[in-house]
Amino acid sequence: MSQTALSIIIPAYNEVAYLPRYLPTVLASLRHWQGISGLPGEVIVVDNASTDATADMAASFGVRVVSETGRGIGRVRNTGANAAQGEMLFFTDADVAVPLEAIDAAAHAMRTGSAGGAIPPLYTPNRLAARLLCAYWDHYRTRRGGAQGVAQFCTRQAFEAVGGYRTDYFMSEDVEFFARLTRHGHRTGAPVALLDELRVRPSTRRYDQWSSLRMLWWQNPLTARLALTSPRFWRHWRTTTVR
Repeated sequence: MSQTALSIIIPAYNEVAYLPRYLPTVLASLRHWQGISGLPGEVIVVDNASTDATADMAASFGVRVVSETGRGIGRVRNTGANAAQGEMLFFTDADVAVPLEAIDAAAHAMRTGSAGGAIPPLYTPNRLAARLLCAYWDHYRTRRGGAQGVAQFCTRQAFEAVGGYRTDYFMSEDVEFFARLTRHGHRTGAPVALLDELRVRPSTRRYDQWSSLRMLWWQNPLTARLALTSPRFWRHWRTTTVR
């Protein structure tokens, strides 16, 4: 195993306001795992051509910062994985709070035979319509065995075997990646682990500040399959989101 056993990869675009709220939870979870395992880990924030002080803010927490100027969150995650030194990879977002046990549970799953897995999200938006939309997607993912990119993990071997995230997808790249990871796990006898006993807590900034109709347009099974390789179609979801 390399000197660093586990790498946490966080894509970030204009997240200077959110990193101070959420990055400490990631660092605390990593320290918790390190205390149990005695193994070294690292956090990598991938600055995706931010126009604010995202890179400086991330660096102030003592994490590694790398740069990716190309658009597409799959590309950004792959850049982080390529820079990572760990044999275990954990992907989360800049506006996601992870529980203290998250890294330990993910590492345990990978070290005991899983190719990777995910921790489901718990969204708690203010409006009832938004909560119902989140509940629908939670049911949809549970029924289909899918997982969001807000907390996915895999071994480096599995990541390289499936070819990483698709760089031409601008939406649903996490679902597509997890489907390939799941198939790889079945083929190799290393099934993915869905850690249902835990939950990560993403921010609800879109749900709370965008209208319910706007969220319903972007988050429904039909739209989620449309023009996935079109940066123009998905530009409002990624670049004009609430900051």
